[in-house]
Amino acid sequence: MTSNKRSSPDPARSLMLLWSSQTNAGRSGLTLKAIVTAAITIVDASGLDALSMRRVAEELGVGTMSLYTYVPGKGELIDLMIDAVYGELYESVEEPAQQPGGWRDALQFIAQRNWKIYREHPWMLQVTDGRPVLGPHASLKYEAELRPLDKLGLSDVEMDATLALILSHVEGCARAQTARERTLQDTGMTDAEWWVIHAPLMDKIIDPTLFPVATRVGTAAGEAYEGASNPEYAFTFGIGRILAGIADLIASKNNT
Repeated sequence: MTSNKRSSPDPARSLMLLWSSQTNAGRSGLTLKAIVTAAITIVDASGLDALSMRRVAEELGVGTMSLYTYVPGKGELIDLMIDAVYGELYESVEEPAQQPGGWRDALQFIAQRNWKIYREHPWMLQVTDGRPVLGPHASLKYEAELRPLDKLGLSDVEMDATLALILSHVEGCARAQTARERTLQDTGMTDAEWWVIHAPLMDKIIDPTLFPVATRVGTAAGEAYEGASNPEYAFTFGIGRILAGIADLIASKNNT
């Protein structure tokens, strides 16, 4: 099994690259932006394991060593790729807060956009390590996603925690959906086909008198999902419940 752990980038070098101009061409005619774009194209098509400096060089039609004059290694390159993908999220820093339905629509919009990013770039789920990439697009993302929560009565820490709650829910559901699709690809069996095979077997093995609630709920969910789970339904359902909880928190803060 291939490890998803990536090599740690040099923090100072990574920050310098993230905040420098990525469109200046060097002697070879390359730009840092072109290198990052090529790397994203590779991993979108073939997965993170396909990424190497040599593979990026082949994509660009240049020698591998020429890349190292722009980016020192794979770790720094992945930081640049993550930040570039974050740049796809919003047209402007004001976009989430400008949604017509106030903070609720804004947070729903944020959740949907982050879901879309994970669906279009599933390799992002492999490189998140709990420490943010401190690039310009990541910083704009954080600013854009916090603005709808500003001046609602929440403390700064509560604003940060509220956003983290939403984003972690999105990431978890996207991870489950990606795993579901990978299982389909590996086994050649849809969830519905899996359920058709396993449901009758479980009926013979499981005594419903011992597990009455699990049997009832599991059967209803399995029939509704045509499988063991439905991450897309969980995503939508969960966001609704999270927004309801946030509304309660805001109301409690404003009533005190």
